[in-house]
Amino acid sequence: MISSPDTALLLAECSFQAVRSGGKGGQNVNKVATKVILVFDVLNSEVLSEEQKNWMMEKLRARISNEGLLQLNASTDRTQLGNKKLVQEKFVRLIIKAFQVDAVRIATRPTAGSKERRLLEKKVNSIKKDSRGSDYSSQIIDE
Repeated sequence: MISSPDTALLLAECSFQAVRSGGKGGQNVNKVATKVILVFDVLNSEVLSEEQKNWMMEKLRARISNEGLLQLNASTDRTQLGNKKLVQEKFVRLIIKAFQVDAVRIATRPTAGSKERRLLEKKVNSIKKDSRGSDYSSQIIDE
């Protein structure tokens, strides 16, 4: 089992960049760089072990670029400081979720009640569909 790294140390390795947000907002959006982009270099991290790097590259492969960079951004807050806090929280949640080991599902048999409900639902759908069939088509022909 792979242990989860210290998120405070990982945050120290992150770099932040402030850029102008897109979309509506008038003067504030056009003048102020409030959107914050967090960049974390997974492959060159000194905090992560090789095993943790491989685990992270596998679990977050859709979010990590070919160069091994994980980029997250936040632009919902009107202030740069607020967005920086949001993107840091997003990063911590993502790291915790990536290193969380999924519980192994134990296969169980369906209960008697669930079997009964399934069969009853099938019967109701069958009756519903049977009632649509021949009567409707004969009405169209008669007209």
